[in-house]
Amino acid sequence: MSEVILLYVTASGPEEAEKLGRHLVEKRLAACVNIFPVMRSFYWWEGKIEGSQEAVLIVKTRRELAQAAREEIVRLHSYSCPCVLEIPVSGGHPPFLQWLREETRPQSR
Repeated sequence: MSEVILLYVTASGPEEAEKLGRHLVEKRLAACVNIFPVMRSFYWWEGKIEGSQEAVLIVKTRRELAQAAREEIVRLHSYSCPCVLEIPVSGGHPPFLQWLREETRPQSR
């Protein structure tokens, strides 16, 4: 059975988050993407502390699809260095985990 993981991704705002999330689900690289449309971030960038409003995506996928999902996120993202972190899932509701596995199968050609 495939290992389930989450990808934590930040985006410039809800519009970009929706574009990224919908793309990942359409390509079946994710079974589901949750979007938190407003988050305040503070971070070091180019030698100084920056602050901005961002959106957060929680991408529900399988480990074997994580690299392809990450590549798509980076390709479409507006940031030169987007935050894309893998978070392992150690358990969960078995029917949900099975649904996630089924919905992330590669599409037939």
